[in-house]
Amino acid sequence: MTTEVKTLELIYHQRRQRVFLVLSGVFLGTLALLNVLGISRFLDMSFEVFGITIPVVVAVGVLPYPVTFVCTDLISELFGEKKARDMVWVGVILNLWVIFLLWLGGVLPGFENMDPVSGLPEPDSAGRLPVFFEIRELAFGAVTASMVAYMVAQFCDVRLYHFWKKLTKGRHLWIRNNASTMTSQMVDTTAVILITHYYAHALPVNPDEPIFGQLMTFIISGYVFKLLIAAMDTGPIYLLVGWLRPYLGLKDNEEAVDEMVFG
Repeated sequence: MTTEVKTLELIYHQRRQRVFLVLSGVFLGTLALLNVLGISRFLDMSFEVFGITIPVVVAVGVLPYPVTFVCTDLISELFGEKKARDMVWVGVILNLWVIFLLWLGGVLPGFENMDPVSGLPEPDSAGRLPVFFEIRELAFGAVTASMVAYMVAQFCDVRLYHFWKKLTKGRHLWIRNNASTMTSQMVDTTAVILITHYYAHALPVNPDEPIFGQLMTFIISGYVFKLLIAAMDTGPIYLLVGWLRPYLGLKDNEEAVDEMVFG
């Protein structure tokens, strides 16, 4: 191997490490943010069509969630299934780390007057807990729901992405990008809504109305929102893959699976 080739390979190796770090950082940072925001607020995005109101209610934590699927699709495309799975597992560890910090912040002594029975601070005159404890209670419910949904949906996304990639022999990027994301987001949305309601009891539901219809509204609203974002990200995925492949020194359908390390 000539010096020029060795130098070029080293440059590509450094670029691949840098791009993988950026994509992983965006993925993990977004994941941590959406778990904290989670179900702290629900957005009413209902609209009217021909005088008929179409209810659309989404949790604020849903807003950044589609970014995580863009990152996993890019890593799956450029770095292979194994690295995409590794990143998903790091996300699981990150979820556990968030839960631990929230738990630790609540059990360490503070300046609040604590109720010895519940272990929580006494509510104020308005019946509200201190901000941290309100965030913690909501985040516990959100993280528990998202951890189950996250593992199922992200592994589903990675697996389906490579299934479609092999089936189409590396052609038609838009098929594997959309088919994998849209399927896994349905799994994710359904799991999050059901766990949030039955475990965390944190959905803004009306107890006087049938629960099935309300849960379906949350599921369909969240899924349609993610579906639209998934369709919109096809163009950026094509542009990013088209730019990153030559930048990383990859041929068509080549994945940066094995890296060479130079002394």
